[in-house]
Amino acid sequence: MPLDQSFVGRTYPPSAPYEVGREKIREFATAVRDLHPAYFDPEAAKALGHPDVIAPPTFPVIIAIPASLAAVNDPDFGLVGAWVVHGDQRFVYQRPLRAGDRIQCEVTIEAIKSIADSDMITLVNDLRTVEGEPVCSVRSLFVVRQTESEPAGDTTTRTAATTQAGES
Repeated sequence: MPLDQSFVGRTYPPSAPYEVGREKIREFATAVRDLHPAYFDPEAAKALGHPDVIAPPTFPVIIAIPASLAAVNDPDFGLVGAWVVHGDQRFVYQRPLRAGDRIQCEVTIEAIKSIADSDMITLVNDLRTVEGEPVCSVRSLFVVRQTESEPAGDTTTRTAATTQAGES
């Protein structure tokens, strides 16, 4: 059954603040093998005009993914028990995230498009400082397929990662 189009435009309350830390930036940069000095050395970041180390361009997923769960886990939306695959992601920056930022994320369902037995959902995550300064928008596309074999009342959303991990 296609997802309810009336959810387009729905915005969920902002997430709890996430404090961007130097060590989290370093860990993320190392994990994605992006070794730019501005991610590790405050002096290198200052030489580029930043007050402290900055985060790699894809770092906002650390904040956006948990915030997106507000939509994904909304029982009225209809994703519960569905197979969800991440299809695309884009970032639009007002400025880089930097150590010391306290960030909240607000999630909006921007679009739902039904194709064959799948739905394509676009979520927009707007990241702002707790003071309200816009920092970054993350636009994510998810492909959703409702499963016929899920037991009634199942409260889990299935992902490709869950399947790859061998869980059923």
